Amino acid sequence: MDPHLLRTFTAVARCASFSGAARELGYTQSAVSQHIAALEADLGVELLSRRPVAPTEAGARLLEHAGPLLLRLEAARAEVVRAGRAPAASVVLGASPLAIGDRVASALARLRVAAPRTEVTVRVLDRAAVVAGVATGRLDLGVVDGAAAPSDPLRLPEVGPLHALRCGEEELVVAVPDGHPLAGRQRGGVRLDSLAAGLWLDAPEAAVPPPPGADALRISARYEGADVRGLLGLVRAGHGLALLPASVVEAAGGVVGVTVSAPRLVHRTELLHRSGPGEPVRALIGLLVPETR
Repeated sequence: MDPHLLRTFTAVARCASFSGAARELGYTQSAVSQHIAALEADLGVELLSRRPVAPTEAGARLLEHAGPLLLRLEAARAEVVRAGRAPAASVVLGASPLAIGDRVASALARLRVAAPRTEVTVRVLDRAAVVAGVATGRLDLGVVDGAAAPSDPLRLPEVGPLHALRCGEEELVVAVPDGHPLAGRQRGGVRLDSLAAGLWLDAPEAAVPPPPGADALRISARYEGADVRGLLGLVRAGHGLALLPASVVEAAGGVVGVTVSAPRLVHRTELLHRSGPGEPVRALIGLLVPETR
């Protein structure tokens, strides 16, 4: 399958419009129609119904593969182009909101001392965007976080040959407001499944996503943002509970962290990079994960 045709197909399916996809891609509507016709002729099946524009059953199956395929192609292109260029004295670091903390800040400060002319850019992104950014070369390094069993790696999307290194682990707690019935169980801990009847805040970026199997948690409100202070304010006001690293809760007033006793979970942070990083990137890797030196 021609990736140009596949990219056009995903745009039409996303926009539910041939004209909308043409505007997005900078093509004429006629060119978009020709791309779709060529792809359907190649596969021998109809991929899109025309009125309304929507994927057929075959088109829906193709969409499931199209995103990962196009991302892998972009990652491969970035890897090849990067290999043919001289390394630049710059580092672009992507981090999920809960992954950027004192360790990252300290490592960047030491890099500035060791290589003062290195230009550093830090981008706070959602976890999936950090992984994709490292794979495609838009980021030199990524720092991501999540819930995991002690010493287990994070479950990350498969986007190509990336190296994942453990940056750190700390206790994961349920953040509750002062005065909450659970506040007195800080030491004894609580089973996560016993909290299914409680109200939770759905904050995919500002909090740690619940582990697989915790889908039954009741959601009181969705928090779309990366500002952890805003999330803690909602917890403090009694709008719902949230999973957070213990250090984040300890630094907040009016909020208590209750240990998760089962399943046994930690807040894990991992560093992501591609093969053959340049000197400034290697230096930062060594500062973030000293055992790699």
